[in-house]
Amino acid sequence: MEQQFAEYVLRAKGIDWRSTGNCSDAAIPTCTSFEGLRWGSLKGLLVFARGSGCEITVTGGTERGHAGGQYSHENGYKLDIATGSCVDGAVTRYPFVGVRRDGAKLYRSPAGALFARESDHWDILFR
Repeated sequence: MEQQFAEYVLRAKGIDWRSTGNCSDAAIPTCTSFEGLRWGSLKGLLVFARGSGCEITVTGGTERGHAGGQYSHENGYKLDIATGSCVDGAVTRYPFVGVRRDGAKLYRSPAGALFARESDHWDILFR
């Protein structure tokens, strides 16, 4: 998917995004890019946002600087969102499904999204 289309959809649904670099270039790790994001990942985020009723802020997309692999940010399968009391409460109502190798607690939504609590955000895998 193209950056502008993803931004349009997110804006239309009231979902915000930010980057430490204030940019969207996928080649720059401090940007937040949606270039190459899978439709299923965007749709999964919209489902979570609607179901949670929370204000959602995307903090990571397909930009470089994330861990690699088949189901990676770079390949369009993952998004990061900001934490907050509403978001944290919505995620932790899902079943706890274990702990990742890096110590991140994992929760799985009914739709199948896997939420990992990293140091300052939720890393979400949409498969």
